[in-house]
Amino acid sequence: MNFLSHYYFDRDTDNCYFVLGTVLPDLLKNADKNVILHPEKLKHTDKNVNHIIAGWNKHLEVDRHFHSDDFFLTHSHQLKKELTPAIVGSPVKPFFLGHIAIELILDNLLITTGEIGINEFYDHLDSCQEETITEFLKFAEMKDPEKFLRFYREFRKSRYLHTYINIDQITYALKRICMRVWPNPFTAGQEASMTTILLNYRLGLMDVFMGVFNSISAKLTLPGKN
Repeated sequence: MNFLSHYYFDRDTDNCYFVLGTVLPDLLKNADKNVILHPEKLKHTDKNVNHIIAGWNKHLEVDRHFHSDDFFLTHSHQLKKELTPAIVGSPVKPFFLGHIAIELILDNLLITTGEIGINEFYDHLDSCQEETITEFLKFAEMKDPEKFLRFYREFRKSRYLHTYINIDQITYALKRICMRVWPNPFTAGQEASMTTILLNYRLGLMDVFMGVFNSISAKLTLPGKN
């Protein structure tokens, strides 16, 4: 799941560090795809660092349930099939595109149906002290925490997730993700075709998409932090 879909499960949580932890694995991948951390079983003397670790573990649990859910398996496969003709000649693997596309569509639907508030999400991130984040990253043995912090400051400043309300920006987000692996993933024509497909697919999910969130909520064992 993407940032806002993870946030959905803890949208009523008051603890900013826990919320940060629930999206931190994906933030780190965006900041540096080569960074691999495993803080899952660590315990710190600082309670806020431990809240980040607890949120990190919640992220892992949500992703486990999501990637085994029939909703994800069905719709990532169907999106792969529908997007494949639109990207003929592209180096991007269709199964990768289907996987990421369904996650971004879910974020868009959470925003456009009012299930979550983006400003509240950013308020949580803005409330976290950099000293605590740095301590977590050092504790988890990240060699260059400042590299992440530079990305994190820009991520918060840009308020980029607000753009997910527009389907053409979902295509742009897909392109940006693919560019981490393939320098020039799509032509302008391919992007236009993808946008049309994603728009139509999104409309078909509007009345049923909350089913996957309800299904995962019923399976979760890790609570939020208030």
